[in-house]
Amino acid sequence: MKSFITDTFLLQNKYAEELYFNYAEKLPIIDYHNHLPPKDIAEDRVFENISKVWIAGDHYKWRAMRTLGINEKYITGDATDKEKFEAWAKTVPHTLRNPLYHWTHLELKRYFGIDELLNENNASEIYENTSHQLQQADKSCRGLLQIVNAETVCTTEDPTDNLEYHKALKSSNFNIKVSTAFRPDKAILIENDEYNSYLDKLGEVAGFEITTYQNLIDALYSRIEYFNANDCKLCDHGLNHISYEEYTTAEIEVIFEKKRNGLTLSHKEIEQFKTSILLFLGETYHQFGWIQQYHLGALRNNNARMHRILGPDTGWDSIGDFKQAANLSKFLNRLDGNDKLTKTIIYNLNPADNEIFATMIGNFNDGSIKGKVQVGSSWWFLDQKDGILKQLNALSNMGLISCFIGMLTDSRSFLSFPRHEYFRRVLCNLFGEEMASGELPNDIELVGNTISDICYNNAKNYFDF
Repeated sequence: MKSFITDTFLLQNKYAEELYFNYAEKLPIIDYHNHLPPKDIAEDRVFENISKVWIAGDHYKWRAMRTLGINEKYITGDATDKEKFEAWAKTVPHTLRNPLYHWTHLELKRYFGIDELLNENNASEIYENTSHQLQQADKSCRGLLQIVNAETVCTTEDPTDNLEYHKALKSSNFNIKVSTAFRPDKAILIENDEYNSYLDKLGEVAGFEITTYQNLIDALYSRIEYFNANDCKLCDHGLNHISYEEYTTAEIEVIFEKKRNGLTLSHKEIEQFKTSILLFLGETYHQFGWIQQYHLGALRNNNARMHRILGPDTGWDSIGDFKQAANLSKFLNRLDGNDKLTKTIIYNLNPADNEIFATMIGNFNDGSIKGKVQVGSSWWFLDQKDGILKQLNALSNMGLISCFIGMLTDSRSFLSFPRHEYFRRVLCNLFGEEMASGELPNDIELVGNTISDICYNNAKNYFDF
């Protein structure tokens, strides 16, 4: 059966169509946060088959397959790549009204020109077709990025990373900018069992043993210097919530020593330590002129049994209901009060908190920079039509949607970039519907320029890659 991904997919009237085709469709993509492996880009990896690039590592698909009753053998187990693809194809018809149904068929059409609905009957044929196409020169990692008109992609690396692949890309002739973001979560989450072993590794990279809190600060600072020297301009944090608990320097030194000696910390001590580290990092980001990102609200590793078997980032996370407002306010206020609040993007995973985040940014947009503090795009469980609309509406009602820096993939897959198209279509239809109803003026240039700003221009100016 022919696909439903037509030229007017998600565009419900003539205004939406004009906005999309004339002001959004052809704009380059700035994907300012993702988890793509830079090694694959640097080495211009050629994927053996579609399962390697499409199913491996994709916990969105894995969760859907498990829900349908697909055995783990065909998800993360030892089944062949073709068997795993066939298991996914069997699942696809059951994903109706899940964003996976839209993404699946957008990706098949945009990358492979396949305009039919995927199911178990055509799975073998599509597997062979796509796997054959992936061997062609224009379907390598770099080719896949060029197909979607990517201009900049920003991966995410731990402070211990030597950035060898980013260095290689910088010296190559690849015409797409590949940058990185500094992700120091493992140095912050002192409650983790692996914390001490991580500090040992960080010390090796920094060139000295980390035995005191000051050693830790010095090590992180040296890695920020190293990342900055290699064109890093962003950081990113994946936290339940922002910590804020008053502390003294002496208390932090004692807390750190207790952890290094294997002693148990209280909840207050953990929060004090995280507060200290986050404030140090925030001030340092300001010093280097970086943009700081905070992804807040995920409740991770809920299934202890499966986490023991498969490890993190394998599909056992969900939306959390953490208290966000008070600590986030105190944290931003502390940095702002010291005139050390850099450009900041705050991503919310709980839709119940959309208005909290949308109003919070207004407290710290001080007129110095357009959109200095941003509510980030809908992410993870919310990067679907309903989640996108709720985020756009909250930001429109509480702030200036015209200053929004737009979409990102936050993905590990090289086939995920049609999510930018998906976002752009949803965005254009939202504005187009309000033009048709008379809630927005029938001024296509005025509205169209706002669309272009959200899709590309604002991010271009904000990040200045």
